[in-house]
Amino acid sequence: MDKNLIQRTISGLIYVFIIAICTTPLGEYLLGNIFPDLKQQYLFYGLITFFLVVGLYECVRIMKFDNSIYKWLVFPVAAIIYYRFSKRFFYHGFFFDVNFSEILALALIPIAAITLFKYTRELYFENGKLIFTVIYLALPFGFALGLPKFSTLDPDKPFTLEVFMLFVLIWSSDTFAYLTGKFFGKHKMAPKVSPKKTWEGFAGGVILTLILGFFVEKYFPELRGNWMIVGLLISIFAPLGDLVESQLKRSFAVKDSGNIIPGHGGILDRLDSFIICAPVIYLYFILEKLF
Repeated sequence: MDKNLIQRTISGLIYVFIIAICTTPLGEYLLGNIFPDLKQQYLFYGLITFFLVVGLYECVRIMKFDNSIYKWLVFPVAAIIYYRFSKRFFYHGFFFDVNFSEILALALIPIAAITLFKYTRELYFENGKLIFTVIYLALPFGFALGLPKFSTLDPDKPFTLEVFMLFVLIWSSDTFAYLTGKFFGKHKMAPKVSPKKTWEGFAGGVILTLILGFFVEKYFPELRGNWMIVGLLISIFAPLGDLVESQLKRSFAVKDSGNIIPGHGGILDRLDSFIICAPVIYLYFILEKLF
């Protein structure tokens, strides 16, 4: 058997296990006897924070910051923004009420993506690199903190599975799109950015992720929102997240964001879809609550 395939399989299984431990009540259940005060929300917060820190490091590496003040400002600026989300997370401040600052923050993410594709030269300046990195990573991971529900005071309200199911649907969307594209793909979606993506693969990902979303909605009614709609949104925006990261690497002539996951690349390579999908689903939850 191919050694690279074995390596990819083992590291992939470990990655999935870590996601499951940190985004479901399984983590608190398994580790509770060793750490009696450990709550599931701490594992989740640690996971998202780890993703943010490593993602920032990888983005600085990809964009090839000069050894200037902007390079050293990336982490403190991102930390300040992420701290505001962290306060809301631990004090249950994510009430999904619409406010101007939140709408502005959500609007900055597509603006950053448009800049990457249409005005790439702006990102060759150090201040442009700083702004893009902070928007691209600190805001999406911050909004990701607002997806699950939990209660520190009420043990009968367990940590909910929105983020875990988000990962499941992203993985299924990628897998379905890949398999459909492999067997039926003829028309390239974005040949210059991601040559392997096809419109047939995209359609297959949409249809099959919608079907999986139906079963999530049927068997997990306690989850916030309608998961057929969530599945549709994920199947549309997950490929976009992949294209954004591919364009970022292509713009700076980098093959992989890192090598922290053997055989799979870096954190940004694995979380490109999550980075775009998390704020989209957060916005959907806001609108779903309003209407």
